[in-house]
Amino acid sequence: MKDKVIDFSFRLIFYLFLVLLPGLIKAQNPISPPGIYLADPSARSWNDSILYLYTSTDLSCDFWCSWKHDILSTTDMKIWNVASDVFASDGKNDEVLYNDKLLFAPDCAKKGNNYILYYCQPDNNNALGTALGESAIGPFENGQILNTGEKYSQIDPSVFIDEDSTAYVVWGQGDMKMGILNPDMRTIDTNTIRDKVITVSEHYFHEGAYMTKRNGIYYLVYADESRNKVPSCLGYATSDNPFGPYIYRGVIIDNSGCNPGNWNNHGSIFNFQDQWYVFYHRSTHGCQMFRKSCVEKIQFLSDGSIPEVEMTTQGALPPLDATKIIDAERACSMKGNVRIEKESESNEILSEMKGGDQVVYRYLDFSAGVNRFSLKYRALGRKGTLLLYVEQGGQRRKIAEIKLEESKESAWVEESFKVKKTKGIAELIFEVSGDGSSDFEIDWFRFAEKVPMCHRL
Repeated sequence: MKDKVIDFSFRLIFYLFLVLLPGLIKAQNPISPPGIYLADPSARSWNDSILYLYTSTDLSCDFWCSWKHDILSTTDMKIWNVASDVFASDGKNDEVLYNDKLLFAPDCAKKGNNYILYYCQPDNNNALGTALGESAIGPFENGQILNTGEKYSQIDPSVFIDEDSTAYVVWGQGDMKMGILNPDMRTIDTNTIRDKVITVSEHYFHEGAYMTKRNGIYYLVYADESRNKVPSCLGYATSDNPFGPYIYRGVIIDNSGCNPGNWNNHGSIFNFQDQWYVFYHRSTHGCQMFRKSCVEKIQFLSDGSIPEVEMTTQGALPPLDATKIIDAERACSMKGNVRIEKESESNEILSEMKGGDQVVYRYLDFSAGVNRFSLKYRALGRKGTLLLYVEQGGQRRKIAEIKLEESKESAWVEESFKVKKTKGIAELIFEVSGDGSSDFEIDWFRFAEKVPMCHRL
């Protein structure tokens, strides 16, 4: 009896440890919180030492975006906060009185003490609009049409203010439009509007242009369809003049493989606390929507070019500590049927893993070495095998072959397994072997240096 009480106490302590620990892990991709889907991140920062991401909010696999905007913000690239419902075109906080259409990708600029939100809607006549706020996180009010005129009315506005205080706005699909904002920042000098500044034929431009400047070079970052005629990349073009001509320079990041239904990308680049980053999104739920904002570090070469970077799990910070719980939905690359889905309002999981599927995590720090692997999973079909690999220096090594038994009544199982000794920084790969009839879900995993207190909780 005494041994049973001790065993139960150990189990309770270990369980509480596992439950509380996830809150200590911050900043890994995606940076959108579980259950919240924020896409099209446009990065801005003013004089308050806060980085803001102005985003679209996805609510469904049946339509793009939603009728509201949320904002992500951080002071340290470690902890991200969400300001919800800062602007809406319908329902609560409706400030677009002339229609109830969906809100696509936004941006924001500051003029004096006012913050101007630039929003857009799928409307052939009045796609672009502006709203005013007294704070960078709103609320934004008094939505009004931006005077592009019907000829130039398209989506995805972004604003750039040059050193001489000239404010440029860019927008468009297929060919990018550009104009100079009047001093009120809510209207365009229509005499300055130009189209075809960059195009799909010459620059692979799809949509979602974002303009910035570095060392006298103007950069346009946008959804790039140079690969397979799908806008999964963020590409860029440069010029020594804001109106161009622009030269296509290549891809910054490609989100292909983040989700079986993935289709587009949209984001920005920004220098925050002396480090340049690319902000982009990855889709989930096996569809084109339910997108989540992510971030990677980038660098510039002496000629002003930006080497392409890969999608990671670690994001802006160093590799993740492999001995702490890692949420399975942090996967940065997936092949096969597997996808990230919402399991509850505050939790996401890897779902519908079948034979032949592969999932990748970049990068984990195994430190001096681990030899145990713990997993919270649910096997919904017959038993199957989960293969674990690590890749270091271009060499892949299998560290475990784990037999997963079918879960009784679809219950979650927490189990620990032995793995081959692994140390240092590596990419972790999950593969499912079998004929495809197995169906697994994974909530989290972690590694350890010693045998845990219990084999199965």
